[in-house]
Amino acid sequence: MPQIAQLGETYASQIFWILVIFGLVFFVIGKGMVPQVMATVALRDKQISDDLAAAEAVRKAAETEEESWRKRENDNRAQAQAIIAAAKADAAKASEGRLAEVGARLDAQLAEADARIASARDAALGEIETVATEAASEIVSRLAGVSVNAEAARSAVKEALHG
Repeated sequence: MPQIAQLGETYASQIFWILVIFGLVFFVIGKGMVPQVMATVALRDKQISDDLAAAEAVRKAAETEEESWRKRENDNRAQAQAIIAAAKADAAKASEGRLAEVGARLDAQLAEADARIASARDAALGEIETVATEAASEIVSRLAGVSVNAEAARSAVKEALHG
């Protein structure tokens, strides 16, 4: 069979060319392109790790700034509460002073009104006693036909009114 005899001759040249092509592919891709791809991947990994480190540093700085802001806000809030408490205390003192002043004025007006009422009541009682004394004297003189002493009529009316 002649085809089998040719196999040895063509097979050796095919193996040679396969080895040449694989060698070229190995050197071009393996030694030329793969290191560049690996360098790009390494550069990308380094950039990602640097970005992550920068982000972590910024996050820590932001947390520190936030903590200092919260402390300032709490201090400001405490100061505001102290100012409010002081203002309330001052207002309460001022109100107490005004209330005491108004209370004293009202007490004086009340005492004055009580004195006027007592004076008016005494005057009215005096007038009632006078009118009652005159009426009693008149009634006794008309009914009994007897004239009554004004002082006796006055003492009888006082006893009847107060007794």
